Amino acid sequence: MERLERSAPWIFVLIWSSGFVVAKYAFRSSDVIFFLSIRLFIAALILALITKALRQSLRLSKGDLLASIAIGIALHALYLGGVWQAIAEGSPSGIASVITSLQPVLVSLIAVKLLGERLTRYQVAGLALGLTGVILVLEPAFERAGEMTVIALILLIAALTGSTSATLMQKKIGHSIPLLAGTTYQFLIAAIILGIYSLVTGQTTMEWNLESSLAMAWAVLVTSIIAILLLLWMLTRGSAARVSSLLYLVPPTTAVQAWFLFGEKLNPQAIIGIAMTALGVALVQKR
Repeated sequence: MERLERSAPWIFVLIWSSGFVVAKYAFRSSDVIFFLSIRLFIAALILALITKALRQSLRLSKGDLLASIAIGIALHALYLGGVWQAIAEGSPSGIASVITSLQPVLVSLIAVKLLGERLTRYQVAGLALGLTGVILVLEPAFERAGEMTVIALILLIAALTGSTSATLMQKKIGHSIPLLAGTTYQFLIAAIILGIYSLVTGQTTMEWNLESSLAMAWAVLVTSIIAILLLLWMLTRGSAARVSSLLYLVPPTTAVQAWFLFGEKLNPQAIIGIAMTALGVALVQKR
């Protein structure tokens, strides 16, 4: 168990950041919200089957069910839906990453008041250093950004609000929820909401080919099921600030993956930013 606690954060960062790479493939042949809805429906079904196979109950108390629904709406419908739709509306992925990377700062500040958590001087310095590193990694994207639409900005603010509130709710009211059953309902409610949105707006294009099928398989099995279970498990065992600080590593890790898979360049500034981000996260993780 101790070995899993040490390795879980780095496994989470690696596979969560791959979701942005998968999105690049998904956008080519599908409406993004509809793709997300199908992804979450499939993930909910698989997780329900796993729960039953392990002889665990899918029944939750009224309080745990309502908490799961609230967390699911915030984390999956608002955050994932907001980021993906913002990029589809024209927001550069770099700017989207910077805006949503404010989440660890917001969570840490709110957690001091809401959860009674305390930030040490090392953690405050780490949060500042991590945010600075993320901006250094993504700053070149601003030069190529063009204009940010009002709709895209609103969607990103909604995504930031969703991820922040989901993290705080999981820590405040989600610690008693059975992990598998609770996550199943999270996926299901978000899938329903995003599916209704897709039907209402008429954005229901989904072209099945080898590329989209592989993207869906990775999105369901790895970035939905494995990554989300790791995130929720870590939140039940560590402070909200420490877990949220890991999200600082997502944009730099995504940049490295894009360099490896798509040949996107990493300049010296980006490399320095990655090092600063890693150091910042290490300071926040310091007990």
